Amino acid sequence: MHIHILGICGTFMGSMAVLAKELGHHVTGSDANVYPPMSTQLEAQGIELTQGYDPAQLDPAPDLVVIGNAMSRGNPAVEYVLNKGLPYVSGPQWLADHVLQGRWVLAVAGTHGKTTTSSMLAWVLEHAGMSPGFLIGGVPQNFSVSARLGGTPFFVIEADEYDSAFFDKRSKFVHYRPRTAILNNLEFDHADIFPDLPAIERQFHHLVRTIPSEGLVIHPTTEPALQRVIEMGCWTPVQTTGAGGQWQVKLLSEDGSKFEVMFDGVAQGVVEWDMTGQHNVANALATLAAARHVGVVPSMGIAALSAFKSVKRRMEKVAEVRGITIYDDFAHHPTAIATTLDGLRKRIGDAPLIAIIEPRSNSMKLGAHRDGLPESVVDADQVIWYAPANLGWDLGATAALCTVPSIVSDSLEGIIERVKSQAQPGTHVVIMSNGGFGGLHGKLAEALQ
Repeated sequence: MHIHILGICGTFMGSMAVLAKELGHHVTGSDANVYPPMSTQLEAQGIELTQGYDPAQLDPAPDLVVIGNAMSRGNPAVEYVLNKGLPYVSGPQWLADHVLQGRWVLAVAGTHGKTTTSSMLAWVLEHAGMSPGFLIGGVPQNFSVSARLGGTPFFVIEADEYDSAFFDKRSKFVHYRPRTAILNNLEFDHADIFPDLPAIERQFHHLVRTIPSEGLVIHPTTEPALQRVIEMGCWTPVQTTGAGGQWQVKLLSEDGSKFEVMFDGVAQGVVEWDMTGQHNVANALATLAAARHVGVVPSMGIAALSAFKSVKRRMEKVAEVRGITIYDDFAHHPTAIATTLDGLRKRIGDAPLIAIIEPRSNSMKLGAHRDGLPESVVDADQVIWYAPANLGWDLGATAALCTVPSIVSDSLEGIIERVKSQAQPGTHVVIMSNGGFGGLHGKLAEALQ
């Protein structure tokens, strides 16, 4: 079957393309901007990519068009599909029908940490010899591919609350029907499709409604929004993590790189790994709980986590030039920015730390998170905010509220000049964006040479 995917370079759609190819389909796709890491992964898989949405790419007609949730009415390829009556489907629906049916699905949902936690969980099952399938919205370095069918019924999926398609406004995760569900955390996000936090809580409850009574729901004790979701009705056993929960940790290093795991008050072992930050410790606890549900004893899960490598673009060290270390990070929400900087600060001590932040997500562009931004960067020594041309609010006013030195730049060149003038050997530079950021990482490394 020839499947053509509109919006193929999104992390979800790109991963779905890999699975469709593995099932033996002829897969092609297009996107407005073809960019890494998905574009390079797809090209390596031999999947043909077209830049842009010219309807000519749909002639001769494919057997099925999978339409990504970034596509909307008015898009020339979408209009052509509708006018010609071509068969089409959303990505989550296709996945549910052709990959997840009949499998033991382990879903990881939440505002933050989905990609990292699903990567951890897939790796723990792999390490235990369970050869899971997975679909992850990033490229886990333990696997070097973002999706695969796997060799057993177990399938780990990053379960996103974003909508499925322009014709299906349900959250993607409603399609997945997990047996094991991690609800990591829940804050307001996706201001382009959700009016408020209760609207997202309702979607999370739709997910909870689909989990069987023989399944398991895992969530931290520290998230009031998730508590409200469970109180709407839960028909499934629940395990809790964190303070007062069944799964707890004893930190053995302040930066979270070493900690002891407790289950029901009994020590299970010590994780010692390359990750930092309290958020990753919390992700690890949820992972161990989910893995135990499918038969991986905690001691084996702990051994796997100690060999876990992070996901590309999650505090990924991309260059070290003249003693200046450059990291690439995906953080695009104040909480994620704060926890990431906190973890790095605890690791590097008093070393100079420069944060470069692009407010690129839809919620950021709408200004939904601007009040939380000044507080999110307190662990940096200085911040460079990038103001894209289409930002609809005053980034300068937000920068002025920061307690650490902050400037706004509207060009990559300006950012590079600023870093060159400020960075000394021993400085750590974190570039935070959920997009390609115009290749800033490489350009900065080159300029610092």
